[in-house]
Amino acid sequence: MKLALVLPGGVDRSGERRVIPAFLALIERMARRHEVHVFVLHQEVTAAHWELLGAHVHNIGEGWTRLRAIAAINAEHRRAPFDLIHAIFSGSCSLVAVAAAKGLRLPSLVHIAGGELVAMHEIGYGGRRKWQGRLREALVLRSTDMVTAASMPIIDSLRALGLDPVRVPLGVDLQKWPPLTPRRRSAERAHLVHVASLNRVKDQSTLLRALAVLAKEGLEFQLNIVGVDTLRGELEAQARELGLQRQVRFLGFKTQRELRPIMEAADLLVMSSLHEAGPLVLLEAAVAGVPTVGTAVGHIAEWSPLAALAVPVGDWEELAETIRRVLDDEALRLQLAARAQRKALLEDADCTARMFEALYQRLHCARASVLAGPSL
Repeated sequence: MKLALVLPGGVDRSGERRVIPAFLALIERMARRHEVHVFVLHQEVTAAHWELLGAHVHNIGEGWTRLRAIAAINAEHRRAPFDLIHAIFSGSCSLVAVAAAKGLRLPSLVHIAGGELVAMHEIGYGGRRKWQGRLREALVLRSTDMVTAASMPIIDSLRALGLDPVRVPLGVDLQKWPPLTPRRRSAERAHLVHVASLNRVKDQSTLLRALAVLAKEGLEFQLNIVGVDTLRGELEAQARELGLQRQVRFLGFKTQRELRPIMEAADLLVMSSLHEAGPLVLLEAAVAGVPTVGTAVGHIAEWSPLAALAVPVGDWEELAETIRRVLDDEALRLQLAARAQRKALLEDADCTARMFEALYQRLHCARASVLAGPSL
């Protein structure tokens, strides 16, 4: 099959920085069996082309991006026809994919991977904050042939809109991020890790408040925060105000190779997001033998209480209490880690590729049946 994959970013030509590992894993696996063209909207400012993991990357760049992306898909289709167009993330990506697919009479698939279904006015986040976004999502999600999402909370949100989605988790590439058996804590001081861009949606402010409670209670811990700071030092200032300079380190962006030893040294992944479709880092932590405590979003809500522990969004007191509970009960921590790892290994990157490929084949066969017309 010839596939068009529409992405917002995450496929930098370096293969290491400004990438989303789950995207790379899917592209690499699909390119082994199919001709894959990735149309990325905003990876670089100007239009460009490069090869990555066996796929052809078409960077659209800034300025009339959606129209030029549709034109680029049409041009490549004229060279040799596509069989299907797949958008990961809705919004602009799905609009491009579905519009191009309709014009070319091709099947399309949309994977919800972010905040497309939410409206968080207080932080200016979500695809449904404005009527234009709500209209766009309604049109796109009802015009595409298949809608998928990684976790059951997102699946439930789609069903509430009257859609019939399919759950497809974006799994970990076990070749590049191999499993590590859950292990006992090696020091009295707890090692915590948090991996996410520093922004309002990830709500690290709630996490810092939870840690301030634990510090006042006398818990010995160190938290490594890994992620690009989009808040210009605001959270570092908050950490100082809360007296957490000794316990909290802001490490900035790390590549997957740089992140791995940090994750392996951790006793617990802690997350505080207001919204997640994943998070993918929960799966990476699980594969590395590290359990998760976080707010009740995405996979954290889906796995709780057997393979992760979830607390209400924004509740730093409950978050602090649950972190302490896990750190005080080594048997519980190891049990959560083992169950989480089993889940993550069952739904790895190979599983993701197989699931998407099965959906591609279903849509391709349905289109072939329609084109063939009724049998006599």
